[in-house]
Amino acid sequence: MLYRALLIGVLINWPFLSVRADAGDGDGTGYWDNLQIHGFASLAGIKTSDNRFFGDSPHTSFDFSELGLNVSLRPAPTLLISAQLLARRAGEMYDGEPALDYALLDYCAAATPDYRLGLRVGRIKNPLGLYNETRDVPFTRPGIFMPQVVYFDQVRNLLLSSDGLVLYGDAYTGLGSLSLSVLHGRAVVDENVEWAYLNGDFPGDVESRSDSWIWSLWFATAGDRLRLGFSGASLSVDFDPRTSAPPILGAGSFDILYWIASIQYDAEDWTLSAELMREPIDWHDFGALYPDRRLTAEGYYLQAAYRVSPGIELMMRYEEGFADRADRSGKAMSRVGGGQGPAHMGYSKIWTAGLRWDLDRHWMLRLEYQRHSGTFTLSSRENPYLPGQVKDWNLVAAQIAFRF
Repeated sequence: MLYRALLIGVLINWPFLSVRADAGDGDGTGYWDNLQIHGFASLAGIKTSDNRFFGDSPHTSFDFSELGLNVSLRPAPTLLISAQLLARRAGEMYDGEPALDYALLDYCAAATPDYRLGLRVGRIKNPLGLYNETRDVPFTRPGIFMPQVVYFDQVRNLLLSSDGLVLYGDAYTGLGSLSLSVLHGRAVVDENVEWAYLNGDFPGDVESRSDSWIWSLWFATAGDRLRLGFSGASLSVDFDPRTSAPPILGAGSFDILYWIASIQYDAEDWTLSAELMREPIDWHDFGALYPDRRLTAEGYYLQAAYRVSPGIELMMRYEEGFADRADRSGKAMSRVGGGQGPAHMGYSKIWTAGLRWDLDRHWMLRLEYQRHSGTFTLSSRENPYLPGQVKDWNLVAAQIAFRF
């Protein structure tokens, strides 16, 4: 309740919160002249015909809200310091407790008309796909919700950022620009990872190893009209039972190789985007209750956005996702689970229609309708009674957001 009251208070008093610090000596050369402080907030209402999505949505949920504050400072032309604190409420998955989304130091070691080389260190946004680096702000997402079959909100923190170091470089040619980045570090793991990959909350903890690798390679034509990208992540997560009683699960681990192929074409009034994701996963050493297995999850979507006017945008998207690309009906997965989980948990097919209205540079309204077949994208943490998940269901959402 305190969190929601704070969010509403910020929405009401937003004109007084916009800050740009210019505390130098008045001639534009002060150390703090480049300090910028910005923020955003959003609140959404969600109604589903069945199943829980970001709260008790069958009875209308207002448990999806965000309150963020970001700071950046450029003490020298080659150095940038940046951080963001975010309080995010998303049903049972995220409780609104403030957390550090990212905090990094970016050093540009070389920059010429032909190339740029640099280094970032700290908690860094993972350069995955078209939208992962901008998914934390409502204004820079492609809709109220990300394409769930590629950008899983079930494990948002795992995908969003990593603690480590990234080397990046850009090359500029007459044909366009080529960008490469390679990150080494530790993934951010929370309880949602356990729910998503182990289907429950077991006595013990999940922890990331420190040998995660993330990479991205992009080509963009002049003016960024056409963008082609390939990005991915390789990481391992360990489970430590940490109990004196006989553990339910053994001290196992699962290895993930997650990659995305991306394409986007941006014209004056419309944008077409498409991405394909595959995620080979290997579980091992958890014991008899959770036998060793391997599968490859898959998801893809096609999205079109049309700007009717500078302030109004229409969006259509179709997406499909599968827990195992070799079992697109989900029947084999259901048999392995003894029929406890229905087959439609193995896939999701989603149609989305959305409207974005920018009232001014600070305020935005969004409306969205989704038609779902399957429940692959649902969180088992919010829908733990697996036989009760309904195959065909609808979602309607409205969101108000502001930024300063």
